[in-house]
Amino acid sequence: MTATAPASTARGYADISVGEVLPELAIPLTRTLIVATALATRDFQDVHHDPDLARERGSKDVFMNILTSNGLAGRFVTDWAGPSVTVRRVRIRLGAPNYPGDTMTMTGEVVSKKDGLVEVKIVGANSLGNHLSGTVTVAYPTVGEGKDA
Repeated sequence: MTATAPASTARGYADISVGEVLPELAIPLTRTLIVATALATRDFQDVHHDPDLARERGSKDVFMNILTSNGLAGRFVTDWAGPSVTVRRVRIRLGAPNYPGDTMTMTGEVVSKKDGLVEVKIVGANSLGNHLSGTVTVAYPTVGEGKDA
């Protein structure tokens, strides 16, 4: 997948502050990305890989599945937070579908930081509106397990 992703910042817990805005991530929504990730997540619903059947069921085209959206939400935050974090929770709601030929732009802001946990409010928007919105919570290792706590 080609995307304008920032390099991993390998940030420590002490480096993060509430209100901090994450760098945007633009993800081109190719047909290959949508179909391959649906199949990779074992989601064989035809609306995710067969354009003709997707149209028969009322969709404009194939569209991204929720497992891929969840994965991209987690990836957005972990790319920013660094390799030492563990994803604790992804809570998203889906809105506008991600169709091939569009771009989803991920944005985020740190909304809480406590006891080694950082919660980031995220939005993934495309030309139709918000595809996903919600939060991703990551945990930093405690002292002695890796980076600073």
